[in-house]
Amino acid sequence: MANTKQKKKKTVTNEVITREYTIHMHKKIHGIGFKRRAPRAVKEIKKFAEKQMGTPDVRVDTRLNKHVWSKGVRNVPYRLRVRLARKRNEDEDSANKLYTLVTYVPTTSFKGLQTINVESSD
Repeated sequence: MANTKQKKKKTVTNEVITREYTIHMHKKIHGIGFKRRAPRAVKEIKKFAEKQMGTPDVRVDTRLNKHVWSKGVRNVPYRLRVRLARKRNEDEDSANKLYTLVTYVPTTSFKGLQTINVESSD
């Protein structure tokens, strides 16, 4: 008998939402050569945001980029706390109605932190 179950595909909602996540960068760039670690980390952040928020347009804040590169190209921080904000695109001729803005959230310790929904000020 053939499997008749159909997989549900996640659809992008038009909902504007903001969440905070902890990304374990150490496991995402394991095995990557030294001179490609920080650029790959930025690509992995974008990939993570696209998967979580469901928007192909992902924009990384400059403070997050500076924090990723703060210890050089080789020594990327092991973990990052980021805020993913799904926002409406103001540009009318854009192909995507929504985009995701990824910003850095400074934290002293990552112990016990979980994903939280943030009440946006917009």
